[in-house]
Amino acid sequence: MTHQPLPDASLDQIFRTARTQNAWTDAPVSETMLRAVYDLARMGPTAANSCPARFVFLTSEAGKQRLSPYLSEGNRAKTMKAPAIVIIATDTVFYEKIPQLFPHAPAARDWFANDPAGAAVSAARNGSLQGAYFIVAARALGLDCGPMSGFDNAGVDNEFFKDTPLRSNFICAVGVGDPAAVFPRLPRLSFEDACQIL
Repeated sequence: MTHQPLPDASLDQIFRTARTQNAWTDAPVSETMLRAVYDLARMGPTAANSCPARFVFLTSEAGKQRLSPYLSEGNRAKTMKAPAIVIIATDTVFYEKIPQLFPHAPAARDWFANDPAGAAVSAARNGSLQGAYFIVAARALGLDCGPMSGFDNAGVDNEFFKDTPLRSNFICAVGVGDPAAVFPRLPRLSFEDACQIL
């Protein structure tokens, strides 16, 4: 495979001009599109191919209303107007699928099953990675995102994941954003401020 940089227009769409959205157009997001985003995002790497993230898509009014009480006041109105909302959750017993996902070393399940503290750290890290892959995939396929952590995790977990090993990580509104409602770009740290080469 020959690796070439993506064209500037693609890099702009995914990173440089992509923005967190605060308002949405009426353009729908189909199940076909949500499946395409997931199918792209799932290809990103995770430790031992553990894939601990789980995605709950809310596209019906009934589904969104179940989430609404648990959103922070500042996030509720804009999130509820999005055509799709995804709860990115983490499966705390993700390691039960290791024999399926890491078939050349199925005993890798025990690395995590026998180390609850290490499993929790790995689940949080790799589930968050998968959530980031989801945002990049959505942008690459022409959608906008409004990721947030301003919500009641315990409430969401009780509402959507009661009696399961899933726990909410963050929420992301998905659709076609209204550029008129985008805030000015905030600063980012320079290479010199954030990086070292040793």
